[in-house]
Amino acid sequence: MKNPTLALLAAVLLAACSGGGGDRPAGTQKGEREPEVAEKDRYGGTAVVALQSDISDVNPLTSSDNVANQVEMYVLFTPVVRYNEKLEPEPALARSWEVNADTTELTFHLRNDVYWHDGPKTTAYDLKLAYDLARNPETAFPNTAFWTHYGRESSAPDSFTFKVRLRPHADFMDPWRTFFAVPSHIFKDVKAADLRSHPFNAQRPVGNGPFKFVEHRPTQQWVFEANPNYPQELGGRPYLDRLVMRVIPEASSRLTELQNGTVDFYQAVTPEQAERVKAMDNARLATFRNRSYVLLGWNQRREMFKDVRVRRALGMAIDKQGLIDGVLHGYGEVAHTSVPNIYWQSDSTAGRDFRYNPAEARRLLAEAGWQDRNGDGTLENAQGQPFRFTLKTNTGNQERADLLTVLQSQLRQVGVDVQPRPVEYNTLIDQLNDPVRRDFDAVVMGWVAEFKIDDTDLFHCDKLQEPYQWVSYCNRRTSALLDTLQLVANRQAARPLWSEYQRLIAQDQPYTFLYFTVRIEGVSNRLRNVHPDARGDLVGVNRWYILPDRRGR
Repeated sequence: MKNPTLALLAAVLLAACSGGGGDRPAGTQKGEREPEVAEKDRYGGTAVVALQSDISDVNPLTSSDNVANQVEMYVLFTPVVRYNEKLEPEPALARSWEVNADTTELTFHLRNDVYWHDGPKTTAYDLKLAYDLARNPETAFPNTAFWTHYGRESSAPDSFTFKVRLRPHADFMDPWRTFFAVPSHIFKDVKAADLRSHPFNAQRPVGNGPFKFVEHRPTQQWVFEANPNYPQELGGRPYLDRLVMRVIPEASSRLTELQNGTVDFYQAVTPEQAERVKAMDNARLATFRNRSYVLLGWNQRREMFKDVRVRRALGMAIDKQGLIDGVLHGYGEVAHTSVPNIYWQSDSTAGRDFRYNPAEARRLLAEAGWQDRNGDGTLENAQGQPFRFTLKTNTGNQERADLLTVLQSQLRQVGVDVQPRPVEYNTLIDQLNDPVRRDFDAVVMGWVAEFKIDDTDLFHCDKLQEPYQWVSYCNRRTSALLDTLQLVANRQAARPLWSEYQRLIAQDQPYTFLYFTVRIEGVSNRLRNVHPDARGDLVGVNRWYILPDRRGR
């Protein structure tokens, strides 16, 4: 079956993905035309992908990192369904599916030729186990909003049929493009609470996708090899023999290795490096308007950020376009809410009253009781405590490091003392996701919006003790809208509700949304058929191939 809402979204989204970065053309800049290489000659070789930081977990039930999710979707596992270039769901693990007349029961009919890499066939019992574990609170599955309108009970009436109950709601197929069966022969006796520490996650993962796990050297690399038995209807054996994902923390080192030919795919080239990639003889640049944004999150467990006037003031003290021009070299678009500009739900008027305005920022801070009481240039409250906080982000990301420097300078202009503090990525994720600790004052992070926009996990009052409610934000009206929006399938009826939601988020400033990104990739000219888009960097990795005469290093 086709999802009409997704098909309509595709027309807007994929058209938008063809541009980006001001007047810079999208896609491949040099060597854009694919050479003619016969199918039989595409097999062989090893491609190297440069990662900024290690992937700590590829268990789809417990991982919370976008790069890990990309590996799960396109490398190691087979999702229940996948999206084609029009963003319509098409068969993957599920050969077909249907819903009953009143859209209260969804039935998947699974393929019978997908095997776990250690031998057993993937069955509906594996998918039922995954679903049941994802619904178990002790698992701490990070995307619990997937199942808000799905029933807790599921069934597998036979080895290749899976059924689940649901309430009628918009885009109900979307969670299944990024959900996977798990091997029941490994997990059937594992307690949900023990999943996060299971050796499967980073030492011995067993998938059922186009590539098989070979090894993981922590902080160094992941290695995968082609699965020769992957079903032909799903693409068959990948062209590459091996896919190596190397951890190279420094952006300058990633660029050097791309130029030297020791890296084939450099994910997320920094904006200041884009022109250098364009100038390379052995590599090309690919860009696309992405569905991710960069945010500045205010931890409302900290007293200074509980006052909405303070959060608004801090947002108005930040020159977002200046960040895009100075730090991103134009590769970005100003953001005021969580809904990407390329989505039909986006309301361009939301946040208009809270744009860059340092004078108004100073007035709001004074109204909230923050004044320079001793003449040292830093605001103090009535108790004489300075307005000073630490601003964290992940190490190994020069763009984020530059952002912190500029943000420190901009906020200094309104009397706020920002102390930048880079933190190792996985450590920072733990500090953010742990609902007991929430060990930060403010944080700069990136977030990838799903095709089905649902901010429930980020901002709903009922999610305060769950991993992604980083900033402890609660507005009952916002939560009510989040509950309602997912049930309204008609766009005309949904649009005013989406506008109200975006206006509330802009007013409350749980995050200061900085910008939507334009994704920039560096691709070696020896690696072909690489076409990243809004679905992800690794989309189509099973069809990447290395030119036959350039497989040696």
